[in-house]
Amino acid sequence: MSTNANLATLTGDYTIDPAHTTIGFTARHAMVTNVKGKFLDFAGSLHLDGTDPSLSSASIDVKMDSIDTGNADRDGHLKSADFFRTDEFPTMTFRSTKAEALGGDDYRITGDLSILGVTRPVTIDLEFNGAAKDPFGNERVGFEGKATILRSEWGLTWNAALETGGFLVSDKIKLNFDISAIRNA
Repeated sequence: MSTNANLATLTGDYTIDPAHTTIGFTARHAMVTNVKGKFLDFAGSLHLDGTDPSLSSASIDVKMDSIDTGNADRDGHLKSADFFRTDEFPTMTFRSTKAEALGGDDYRITGDLSILGVTRPVTIDLEFNGAAKDPFGNERVGFEGKATILRSEWGLTWNAALETGGFLVSDKIKLNFDISAIRNA
């Protein structure tokens, strides 16, 4: 949200719409292909300030048991003690600490990402996709975002060596977000 007069009208509190939002990731597998996944159960909120984007904020809670990579065996392994330990750490959280307007429709939000009880900063680059009133009268805003993290920084270190060299799962994980949020009444 740049500070043009139109965006000032978007200032307010929003609830992320899970039916029209994707929280996804991509990991390199066996050093030759990408495995994509997403989380199906999450809740979040945004506070947008169209006049001063630095006053905007975001908060999201993700149920780790809702991981979906399209393969039940892989999903089970990701929920296990080798990776997310969902019995012990059922939720991943993000709480923003800083928001910046970069110019045009580009923004950057920095915040604390907590996985496995470890909290570390992460920076997400966002593109504002626009605002519209949907057929049900809801005022919506949309953003696309991306970030890259090293999973080892959150204690996600399980891996297996490959006979040809390298490892089964990359340390670098690409996060991607397609967010639709509805203004609170």
